Amino acid sequence: MKPSLSKTFCGLSAGLLLAGCSSESKPNIAIGPPASTTQSVSQLLFDAYGIKSDKYNTYQEGFGAALDGVQDGNIDISIGILGLPSGSIENLQASSGDVRLIGLSDDAIDYIEANSAYKRFTIPANSYDFQEEDVETITAYAILVGNTQTIDDELGYELARLMHEHAEENTHAQSAFMTLENALNGSEGLPIHPGAKRYYEEQGLTVNNPVAELGNVEPKSEFILGTGSQGGTYYPLGGEMATIWNRYLDGQNFTNIETGASIENLVSIRDNSMDLGMTVHAPAQDAVEGRGEFDGGAIGNVAFIGHIYPEVIQVVTRERSNIESLGDLAD
Repeated sequence: MKPSLSKTFCGLSAGLLLAGCSSESKPNIAIGPPASTTQSVSQLLFDAYGIKSDKYNTYQEGFGAALDGVQDGNIDISIGILGLPSGSIENLQASSGDVRLIGLSDDAIDYIEANSAYKRFTIPANSYDFQEEDVETITAYAILVGNTQTIDDELGYELARLMHEHAEENTHAQSAFMTLENALNGSEGLPIHPGAKRYYEEQGLTVNNPVAELGNVEPKSEFILGTGSQGGTYYPLGGEMATIWNRYLDGQNFTNIETGASIENLVSIRDNSMDLGMTVHAPAQDAVEGRGEFDGGAIGNVAFIGHIYPEVIQVVTRERSNIESLGDLAD
């Protein structure tokens, strides 16, 4: 017989506290850093399953720290938006030996597709050594956006060109998705940087996006690229991208910095404290439309530069938790 969830959560989350566990124990769920897209996705998942906030304890952690908590037994479930495969998940499996990916039900996916820009995605069996079956989930796209107040036409062109023509120099696994075939994925509903548009059309692509209007861009040599947490995909991948730009763009220096990812990066571009940002396409759409996290006002100085890789929502636990579905939390 499957153990009751209250006992399961007590045993995994409470670690060595074997006495005094009550039937009111709740799972600890890492939902991402404050004001992150991961938090928005986490809430979308909870809504899809009808999981109320009194059914779990919230941990606002970056994915790397969250998986450390899963390994230590302090966190029961971690929700992340990650490339496939994720090195962090592979490292967790190497340490614990009992990782489980929690799939989403058809009803949950239907709800999410009807209420967001995320789409069904199948994580194929054997994407990880421990994964014997397909796992159904949802995906978005990681994209690069630029500040139209600081990225001029020529630089926008060069950033897009170098992303694709030197992708083989990028050692990160997700760079395999930086192809012209994928270049416009995630651009729907977004204004495109005119320099990037010029490059893609030279390569024979049809670009139907509205063209962003550039401000009076002043010459500068130092540029900031906002990424994400060090335990995720954005930070190391962004570092590789910055290295390539620095290699080929004389007189200009690009520095990748750790951030809370999509929403923080978009807000920082709005405030002109960042030049480039990595973001999930859905919050970028919200930003230019002034909805969701940005219902206080649309961001007018952000432009699409290029697709980076598919962002796969991955819900992680351990076999010892006996948690097989998020639906168990709604019971």
